[in-house]
Amino acid sequence: MTRLRRGNAPEHALKYAIQHQRGDRTEIVEGLITQVTSSWDHERAAEEIRDQITPRVRELGCVTGSGNLDLPGSPNWYVPDIAVAPRELARGGDALVPDQTLLIVEVTSEFDAETDRVVNRKRYAEYGAPLYLLVDRVEKTVTVFSEPGGLGYTRTDGPHPFGTPVRLPEPFDLELDTTGL
Repeated sequence: MTRLRRGNAPEHALKYAIQHQRGDRTEIVEGLITQVTSSWDHERAAEEIRDQITPRVRELGCVTGSGNLDLPGSPNWYVPDIAVAPRELARGGDALVPDQTLLIVEVTSEFDAETDRVVNRKRYAEYGAPLYLLVDRVEKTVTVFSEPGGLGYTRTDGPHPFGTPVRLPEPFDLELDTTGL
């Protein structure tokens, strides 16, 4: 796990409040608090991906979910559409850090597409998420980002138009059918 500098008291208090509030899922993206609400079409696209990766996720001893991801030392608290994490790390109520995941999937909507394309991609790479799958419903494309670094992902596969098979690299090593997205 990457060790990042510990957050300051106001950052900690805000993230604690967000994590323990009731109601809809809430994110903090670059200091902006946002309620996460998804349309049925958005959820359907996420489920298409989840259904395809679930057999391999189980083989890897992992789970899928949309649990909290903390980005310590930054004003960010993410709730991805799908994250794949080792089963033993996904216990208890603690948030994970992106480098504790194997894959993060974001499905865009019209109001957050640019955030998923630019800000989240940069932050997931900076915090060591090994794979980031962007399902861009606005552009109708799928892109796989891998090999994270401080300046972003160094490897990009795509964007591929919906309907094109897209390969998820190791440890998944599977081909996604993007027809139904």
